[in-house]
Amino acid sequence: MDTKELLKKVRKIEIKTRRLSDHIFGGEYHSTFKGRGMTFSEVRLYQFGDDVRNIDWNVTARTNEPHVKVFEEERELTMMLMADVSGSKFFGTQNQFKDEIVTEIAATLAFSATQNNDKIGLILFSDEIELFIPPKKGRSHVLRIIRELLEFQPKSKKTNISEAIKFLSNVMKKKAIVFMLSDFIADDYKQTLKIAAGKHDITGIRVFDRHEEAIPNIGMVQMQDEETGELLLVNTASKKVRQDYTKFYRDKVAYFKDAFTKSGAGTIDCRVDESYVKKLLGYFKRRG
Repeated sequence: MDTKELLKKVRKIEIKTRRLSDHIFGGEYHSTFKGRGMTFSEVRLYQFGDDVRNIDWNVTARTNEPHVKVFEEERELTMMLMADVSGSKFFGTQNQFKDEIVTEIAATLAFSATQNNDKIGLILFSDEIELFIPPKKGRSHVLRIIRELLEFQPKSKKTNISEAIKFLSNVMKKKAIVFMLSDFIADDYKQTLKIAAGKHDITGIRVFDRHEEAIPNIGMVQMQDEETGELLLVNTASKKVRQDYTKFYRDKVAYFKDAFTKSGAGTIDCRVDESYVKKLLGYFKRRG
């Protein structure tokens, strides 16, 4: 993708996703994800209905009038976006590939965080950490994240979710809001996720295509594993072959649901031909 085409694509995504975050997700994001706690703001005269536990006895004694401490939410948060850039991201049979939907979702979340003056960081992963962008604020930083999501070329096509979560735990010492975007065709990450979810607010967004869920009966077909590059002749006329694949796929989805739910993390299922706007909004409203 040349520079002119890339900038055009970045601008197009910015216009679309910024409009969504401005008009739909800004308030929902703010009410869903709270700050780190309450911080002292000021002291003022006691008013009827104020909580007596907030009375500042030192100021009250000095002025002979009751005063209360006023606290406000310490709003600033850090959002970490984690995107799976392994080979399977290029799958897509409808209007868009999975990686295009992932980019739009990530951009929408990033602009929502920007509205609240939060920092945003990015981790791109395969079976290794492909790219880490430390959290920063601002529009130009979000645009850089969008550019990387659009044009980054990973070294590996495989997936290791556990390694990505371990890296997150190592680099993020303070609590962060984490959105992990992947098809989650993987396993062996339950324990790592449980540890990380004890510290961070994690949501797994499973992005998938409906044609991944089952193999149609179309006879003998040559298929390529996007993650290994291996070419295979698959007899899709075989009922057992189709059943084995369906079981494999459902097992991975069940593992994803079980791992995230039991660790206290959130989940969103987003099919490429469905509205991710409705999915995100519904999730925020349920959590708000």
